[in-house]
Amino acid sequence: MIEERFNWFVGGILALLVVASLVGFVLSKTVRSESGVATVINLNQRISAWWLMIVILLVSFWMGSAATFVLFAVISLLALREFITLTPTRPADHYALFCAFFVLIPLQYALIGISWYSMFTLLIPVYAFLLLPAISVLGQDTESFVERTAKIQYGVMIAVYCISHAPALLLLNLEGYEGESALLLFYLIFVVQISDVLQYVFGKLFGRRKVAPLVSPSKTVEGLVGGGLAATLIGGCMFSITPFSFLQSLLMSFIIVAMGFLGGLVMSAMKRSMRAKDWGTMIKGHGGMLDRMDSICFAAPVFFHITRYFFSA
Repeated sequence: MIEERFNWFVGGILALLVVASLVGFVLSKTVRSESGVATVINLNQRISAWWLMIVILLVSFWMGSAATFVLFAVISLLALREFITLTPTRPADHYALFCAFFVLIPLQYALIGISWYSMFTLLIPVYAFLLLPAISVLGQDTESFVERTAKIQYGVMIAVYCISHAPALLLLNLEGYEGESALLLFYLIFVVQISDVLQYVFGKLFGRRKVAPLVSPSKTVEGLVGGGLAATLIGGCMFSITPFSFLQSLLMSFIIVAMGFLGGLVMSAMKRSMRAKDWGTMIKGHGGMLDRMDSICFAAPVFFHITRYFFSA
């Protein structure tokens, strides 16, 4: 049953990407204005990046849950690397950073892999919170110690703890939905991504009023409302691949959209504070890994815990 529903879902995503690619191709041949050409180039870069990301995600899924955990561990590592690159540290922090990259990341995902829920949810917000600054302080460098420690801890929370809640959806044992939790991961990612796309499209077509012009000049009220509501409705209509009813799926997708928007806004504010446009350059058209995961950082933990609390068997 899961294979049939999954195949239909994947087929729908691939069909959307084919249509998007055709639209991008047509626009590249017809748009002539300077601003229009720049927008179309950016759109086509985004579509190409979506193709690559979907292929990688599907391959990891077909290889099994262990491959999915490894994939997200790599994503966390790349995201944390981008965060630390933009937040200067000092030599005294290097041992703490070593632990963050090479101890906390593998340990966090190993705990998910063995389904140790209590430790997976406590490792970083409790033990890492206490131990990382303790490791840094051994370097005996008090210069901007509070700021340095806060940056490292927030980077670990965002790039490792929050992102790890996405593959953790595979562990959920939901009543009447046994063995199908992988669909929830794709549901989360799809709603987040389609929300970003539709907010971008509605903003380009109808955007007039800026939501927070000093934080994210490209985000508009029209894009947020139009794109957000459209993504919420699409997510609601996907209830057949979830353990939710239509209304429950509608509410869940609204929560995902809202948290994803807040995640993008917060991460944009952090970039602006460091005078950076993007977190990195590894994904053409999207910036860095953290630019692509900023919405998931906020949406994944909330979606995971709401689903586990209300629908767990």
